[in-house]
Amino acid sequence: MSHQRWLLPACLAPAALFFLAFWLLPVLRLVALPAGQGWGTYLVVLTNGRYLLSMANTLALSVAVTLLTLVLGSAIGIFLARRTFWGKQLLLSLLTLPLSFPGVIIGFFVILLGGRQGLVADLGAAFGMERITFAYGLLGLFLAYLYFSLPRAIATYAAAAEAMNLQLEEAARSLGASRLQIVRDVWLPELAPTTLACGAILFATSMGAFGTAFTLASKFEVIPITIYNEFTNYANFALAASLSITLGIVTWAVLFVARRFGSDAANVAKR
Repeated sequence: MSHQRWLLPACLAPAALFFLAFWLLPVLRLVALPAGQGWGTYLVVLTNGRYLLSMANTLALSVAVTLLTLVLGSAIGIFLARRTFWGKQLLLSLLTLPLSFPGVIIGFFVILLGGRQGLVADLGAAFGMERITFAYGLLGLFLAYLYFSLPRAIATYAAAAEAMNLQLEEAARSLGASRLQIVRDVWLPELAPTTLACGAILFATSMGAFGTAFTLASKFEVIPITIYNEFTNYANFALAASLSITLGIVTWAVLFVARRFGSDAANVAKR
């Protein structure tokens, strides 16, 4: 019995040490750093125009990417789940292939398309027009984030659509419901938990995306690049910590709200 009593603590000790060394202590250090330059450092994102603009850029870009990704991902995912055709699995695997690409490679893809030596610029020059570039601004970042996010939404909605209760849809159709009414009264409630959870993950991923932004964000600054510049180029660790805390709070809040309303939506869908 004495050996069994110590077995569980012995098994938990490595996990506890890992949690302490690689999560709790770094987070405590991160939270304490800005206090060395005054408590106002915690609010620098609200009091400094440059950092406020960077955060606003990141929020606007993340919201726009999330909304469009949900629309496109749900349409494609539901279509693939409801249709059977030759090459379906191959098509699904190709659509979700970008999941294996890091952000830097996706940024490089956008440069190959819309960079100074990209395909669009070469076509413009070939037809005697000005070399068009869009890779290094808002449009380039938006397309890269969308390319990075869309496979996640497609895979998520395809799995959710396959698990939908077809009997509800058949019952609604037998009662004379139109396609729009079926989408509104059957699909949307059943897919609401998936939409909330997927949207929260997409938003959090876009907010914290670094590799893609590092490759493309030379004309449009987002908060991950601002944080990187502060602690790498200026060695301003307190300010970088403050911006990191703000970024973490925003993403955590969105994930918390999604979990809260997602559970409520799941309960409503089961009734």
